[in-house]
Amino acid sequence: MTTIKAAIVPVTAFQQNCAILWEEASKRAAVFDPGGDVPAIMDAIAKLGVKVEQIVLTHGHIDHAGGAADLKAALEADLKVTIPVIGPDPRDQPLLDGLAAQGRMFGLDGAKSVTPDRWLSEGETIEIGGQSFKILHCPGHTPGHLIFVHETARFAVMGDVLFRGSIGRTDFPYGDHDALIDAIRTKVLPLGDDLAFICGHGPGSTIGAERTSNPFIR
Repeated sequence: MTTIKAAIVPVTAFQQNCAILWEEASKRAAVFDPGGDVPAIMDAIAKLGVKVEQIVLTHGHIDHAGGAADLKAALEADLKVTIPVIGPDPRDQPLLDGLAAQGRMFGLDGAKSVTPDRWLSEGETIEIGGQSFKILHCPGHTPGHLIFVHETARFAVMGDVLFRGSIGRTDFPYGDHDALIDAIRTKVLPLGDDLAFICGHGPGSTIGAERTSNPFIR
């Protein structure tokens, strides 16, 4: 019986789904994709009563990673322990190095560039309160995009790979539509129709629902 819980904090003008995941018994937690609005994230952490031990990034876009540096600093000041930033795949390093510039471009004040304490790669796992999430590299939206899958709980953090009724944008200089579709078909869909996921924007879904109704992959 798995005990992973999740809460969503919409952040930035892009309404990005910052996700707080925790193991129910221990309250040990991770924050996925803190794109900004750090006070709102800290308030949610306090209300949930969880102990954040790590910050996890699916990819290097401003709305997913722009608040990581400030959240790390705020948590470390509050908890008096080191809070590592982990992920994404190192192929997103140029995006993370340019977060401050991205912030200025999109008018998101306070965005800071960040260097992860640990890069992640497909085949590795991360743990949240002893619960293991496997890592899959799903490029196309960005070169180093990762998703995180809890196979026992039949649950994943999808980032901007697959949405309800849509897929991640690939109209960036580094975007690759064919690579994204290939990752969805060869890595995401085989996870099973019953697997539910939180995506980077909007409501979540299941693999089965998207397999039958999503016009980009149907």
